[in-house]
Amino acid sequence: MKRIFIAVKVEPDKSLLAMLSTFKQALRNDVIKWTDNANIHITLLFLGDTPEKRVKEIGSVLQQQCRGSGEFELVIRGSGVFKSPKDPRVIWAGIGPSEKMNKLHKILSQKLRETGTELEERSFNPHLTLGRVKKINDPAILKVLLDEFREKEIQRVRISEIILYESILRPEGPIYKSLGKYSLM
Repeated sequence: MKRIFIAVKVEPDKSLLAMLSTFKQALRNDVIKWTDNANIHITLLFLGDTPEKRVKEIGSVLQQQCRGSGEFELVIRGSGVFKSPKDPRVIWAGIGPSEKMNKLHKILSQKLRETGTELEERSFNPHLTLGRVKKINDPAILKVLLDEFREKEIQRVRISEIILYESILRPEGPIYKSLGKYSLM
């Protein structure tokens, strides 16, 4: 069994790194597991624990569906939290509306379901996880940061491939191992 997900890799530029640094500095007295810069990505589909045999089938579906679908640009914009600002669980950077990404998510979901792959039923909410919150001492500081970046355009990213990752969980943080890269060209 492999714990897998499908994602687009994001190479953070100086604007995204500056935003992340601002959050880390302001929230330095809180208990937050910050995402390693090398692991920044947008999850298209989380598949979870998957038998080795199915991983190969999923790779074949990705190969067929991605080829020729065309590269596209995403805008990283804004920030927010999952759960609530008073009791946050995840701090994230948002993704501007992208018809191409939504279409890719929809077709991959449909084709994978047709092969018997079970998928989460939650709605698609593309984002970059910046940090996972264990404890926040002063939610007011977090609110100021969220307000500062709420509508701000942070980075533009060209997407030309998707990646099938294995997530290997470790106490010091996950390792994301690429199991395959699938060109959109």
